Amino acid sequence: MRMPSGNWPRIIAFALGDNVATLEATQRQAFRRQLLRWFDRYARDLPWRHTSDPYSIWVSEIMLQQTQVVTVERYYHRFLDRFPDVQSLASASEEDVLLLWEGLGYYRRARSMHRAAKQIVELFDGRFPNKFSDVRSLPGIGKYTAGAILSIALDQRHPILEANTIRLFSRLLGYRGDPLDREGQQLLWQFADQILPRKKVGRFNQALMEVGSLVCLPHDPQCHACPVRGTCKAFESGLQATIPSHKKKISYESLHEAAVIVRRGNKVLLRRCRSDERWAGLWDFPRFEITSKGAANRQSELRRKTEELTGIDISLAQNITTIKHGVTRYRITLECYAARYVAHKHRQRRSTQKWVSWSALSDYPLSVTGRKISRLKGPIFATQQPKS
Repeated sequence: MRMPSGNWPRIIAFALGDNVATLEATQRQAFRRQLLRWFDRYARDLPWRHTSDPYSIWVSEIMLQQTQVVTVERYYHRFLDRFPDVQSLASASEEDVLLLWEGLGYYRRARSMHRAAKQIVELFDGRFPNKFSDVRSLPGIGKYTAGAILSIALDQRHPILEANTIRLFSRLLGYRGDPLDREGQQLLWQFADQILPRKKVGRFNQALMEVGSLVCLPHDPQCHACPVRGTCKAFESGLQATIPSHKKKISYESLHEAAVIVRRGNKVLLRRCRSDERWAGLWDFPRFEITSKGAANRQSELRRKTEELTGIDISLAQNITTIKHGVTRYRITLECYAARYVAHKHRQRRSTQKWVSWSALSDYPLSVTGRKISRLKGPIFATQQPKS
């Protein structure tokens, strides 16, 4: 992608001690003009950029949180086809919402959207609110998301600050501190507010995010293609690789877990995850951490923990596969076992678990690993379980 850089005026004042960053009026005008000109030429053709409907833009903004654009594109139209407005989302069951969200991860986003839709119907007559304070009051919507929705949909003058613009602004200002701490956030929000135009605010905010996403990359930024490199302190000083300051490396914790697919005739057992569990609201095969060593001890642990979780006694379980995956700060080795139902030891609440035919698993929202297990019909139903 070859892009003109232009002849840029430089930032003439940056008083970090007072947490103030300034651009002269003429500099701000040039900055906006060049940025919007670049965006007109190089912006990606994304589906949510063809609407000014606050609801649709809200859906896209929530989906885009911690998720790549290419992934969101696959879900956006499908979600809106099923829930075209606030009323349809509010009237849906949480299970239906999670099923449409399956694979996007961070399921709390979907649950928050569902609760927010209900509040919009109840408090705002089913119309997405147009006041910043009202939008902020909705579950799952913070300062950035509220500003993004209202600026993009209604061209209201609200600054934005998210991962891409945090990186872009930090480099523009040459800010060497932590952009996520209190001082850094205050400085960057001030700068974001200062550079806003009076008109085309939504387009300007999208242009900022687009430059951060396509050009001002976390590693190997494409400075030669940046439309605002003339105002970039990091580029001037050759500090693009060290600004913003690198996050502390995440210390990952290893977990060893088991998922038990309990078969009863042509059905298998599913349980709905509680609000305090990893995939709250989703359905899953009985799953728990395992610690035992040796085959006999492992069988004893599997039977005991399955009973504790579901109230059901199982036959000896046979390992059918192992799945390695990551969830937030955990690196998980998941051993998958097939077992047969033997008897109910005690009854669990019926709403928390069900016997489901294999063909009906597609109707239930599962985690990524749960869906992988659901594709193992052959090994599970072909397995000849030893007698207990």
